Amino acid sequence: MAKNKSGLSRDFIIHPGETLKEILEDRGMSQRELALRTDVTESHISSVVNCQKDISVTFAKKLEYALGIDARFWINLQANYDKELADFEELNEILSEEHEIVKKLHSIVEHFKGIGLLEREAHGSTLVVHLRKLLNVSNLTRIPEVSQTGAYRLATDANVDPYVLFTWLRMCDLIVKDLQIEQKLDIDIIKDKIPLLKELMFEEDVGVIQSRLRDYLAECGIKFSIVKHFTGAPVQGVIKKNDDGTLNLLLTTRPKFADVFWFTLFHELGHIINGDIGDRLIDYDFAKGEAEDRANEFAANILIDKEKYDSFVRKGDFSLFSIKQFCSEQGIPSYILIGRLQRDEHLGYNQYSSEKVRYQLEDPNLYSYTLPTI
Repeated sequence: MAKNKSGLSRDFIIHPGETLKEILEDRGMSQRELALRTDVTESHISSVVNCQKDISVTFAKKLEYALGIDARFWINLQANYDKELADFEELNEILSEEHEIVKKLHSIVEHFKGIGLLEREAHGSTLVVHLRKLLNVSNLTRIPEVSQTGAYRLATDANVDPYVLFTWLRMCDLIVKDLQIEQKLDIDIIKDKIPLLKELMFEEDVGVIQSRLRDYLAECGIKFSIVKHFTGAPVQGVIKKNDDGTLNLLLTTRPKFADVFWFTLFHELGHIINGDIGDRLIDYDFAKGEAEDRANEFAANILIDKEKYDSFVRKGDFSLFSIKQFCSEQGIPSYILIGRLQRDEHLGYNQYSSEKVRYQLEDPNLYSYTLPTI
């Protein structure tokens, strides 16, 4: 009994000729009589009932006349057999290279299982097949080539793993795929929402932050979510245009400090407001250029008024008392100014570390998505 790598037996795949043989036996009809009734040779009938020849559409029509059984029955029987046989052969012909790719994707595959994108029990060759379907590729080894076509155009930096990044981007698409929002992208509404977004900087529960950001940004025409970061995909955010006039905006859990998270969010909103988006913008951690500089400037000035920040720096008083007083006047959390002063090298990165807020971005409740059926 031949078995494939998932333990299924080849013998359980029933050729339609076996069904034809049973029907002939039940009716007491010889192969010779069927040959005469269907106007084919007796050897043709013998080949079919002995599972050596398939039932063609033409022969299915002849069986409909000879046996009174609709041709669609035989056509469907043959199609199911062909599909099951192809599945069986597929599982047995998966090369070691694809299994190695699955090992490389172990962390993200486990996350996929945890959020319902893959069956928890899937493993071995079955897991390879499920990943092919999820990623829309017939062979996982083609991912690096596919990733350099269309809207992907993945970076070739040494820190980028094309398999991880391609898989991660597919996850991003699926997470927001079925989010329904009525508003198309509206830049003016984004600008109007900024004070509300800044108020959320005082909230420490990331689940609450994500929920409210989703609601606020949905009103701007943006589908938003926080997604898990993986080594090999050094991305701080992804923005993608949708055919319905909306945008997807996904931030990773890479920036665990609150000041970095909010700077990243406003950086991405800066890209949107500045019109930097083509079909998709993948904002890598190492990205540089004029568009990045403009987005950085937008984020910095949204978080802290530029003139007042410059005035505060000129005074040179970076005591915690002075920082908290300034932040109280500006209506921002102290960690925002501390992070800015650290980045601008007015403070050491360990100064006032107790004042820095660190988000709990590994909470599994953060990834409670409504996911589409694959």
